[in-house]
Amino acid sequence: MTRVKALDAPLFGEPERSFLSVSELNEMVKETLESQLDAVWVMGEISNLRIPPSGHFYFTLKDENSQIAAVMFRRRGVGLRFAPENGMAVLCFGRVGLYPVRGDLQLYVESMEPRGQGALYLAFEQLKKKLAAEGLFAEDRKRPLPFLPASIGIVTSDKGAALYDMLRVIGDRFPDRRVVVRPVKVQGEGAAKEIAAGIEELNNSGAVDVMIVGRGGGSLEDLWAFNEEWVARAIFASAVPVISAVGHEIDFTIADFVADRRAPTPTAAAEMVVPKRADLLEHLASIEEALLRGVERKIESERDNWRDLLKRLSDPTRKLREHQQRLDELSVDLIRRFQDRLRQGRDELKRATGRLDALSPLAVLERGYSIAHKLPEERIVKDAATLNVGDRLRITFAAGKAVCRVEDKE
Repeated sequence: MTRVKALDAPLFGEPERSFLSVSELNEMVKETLESQLDAVWVMGEISNLRIPPSGHFYFTLKDENSQIAAVMFRRRGVGLRFAPENGMAVLCFGRVGLYPVRGDLQLYVESMEPRGQGALYLAFEQLKKKLAAEGLFAEDRKRPLPFLPASIGIVTSDKGAALYDMLRVIGDRFPDRRVVVRPVKVQGEGAAKEIAAGIEELNNSGAVDVMIVGRGGGSLEDLWAFNEEWVARAIFASAVPVISAVGHEIDFTIADFVADRRAPTPTAAAEMVVPKRADLLEHLASIEEALLRGVERKIESERDNWRDLLKRLSDPTRKLREHQQRLDELSVDLIRRFQDRLRQGRDELKRATGRLDALSPLAVLERGYSIAHKLPEERIVKDAATLNVGDRLRITFAAGKAVCRVEDKE
């Protein structure tokens, strides 16, 4: 504080007057506000929003009667799940202070929530609108799934039940299919980037014909990694078709909208990838039956044409015998060729079935091997080190099963 004595003041006159500089006054006001006013929640509407290269949010928070300048520094704003917008009604938590350089009263915001709807829901809708406008959800870019892929990629957690359900379905339907699993985090910090990296790695490997990306059920927060822009753009950039299999049937994520196909559950995704072998054999039998009926109809049609021509012949005796003989020859030859082709098809089917049977676990059992399942979790035992004395096992043989208990291990 500065004391100034007037030059024309009398020697024994009035006392010296005290003065504050503007900076001193602003600092006093700032200190008073910060010491007397606790942090508060303030409800209002965002206007005049500015985001400079620094990443700080500068805006005005207002209601129908008043307004106050507000700032949310980048280190606070980086954790927001949604993007603030002009006209958005929000709840802001922070402290009131004075910006001494200009003497402006402003609210220093530490956290922000959208009013009337959750931050995650708002972030979901904002990203969905943005990506839809860019064409990431367009139906005309979605690709069909391969009929019977030789290799299937799965991007998911290696610790969840979803992976084992998918492997079980694929193994039951076509055990000779190759499955490439890329384990990733599916929730929590950094999960979205891991999922995106897994999708990119499987694409770069060139080792898969189709890809399943997903996880089991959970809350909106648990599934949030599949609502991140990282994952959406990785799916969009995938060179192979992608099936999104996140949560349960009622759960929808951004990944579902971008993917080529959405499966209601991870198990359903595995069922989409490989058909049932029995269904294929039934389809082949129906084709065989339809082909046989077509040949029979063709023969009958040709006989009708022959009868029609016969009626129009003036002296049909000689021509009749020739055409009849020729028709018989053609009929016999056609039936013989068809039967040969049918036998070839059946032989090919038997050979294919034999190859499939050779790959079946049942064929391995026929050679004297057995499969041990640890009870009660039904887990296949591959290493004796995972067993303890007293554990119960169910042993599957080529004919029958037996339940036993571990007495010793080597």
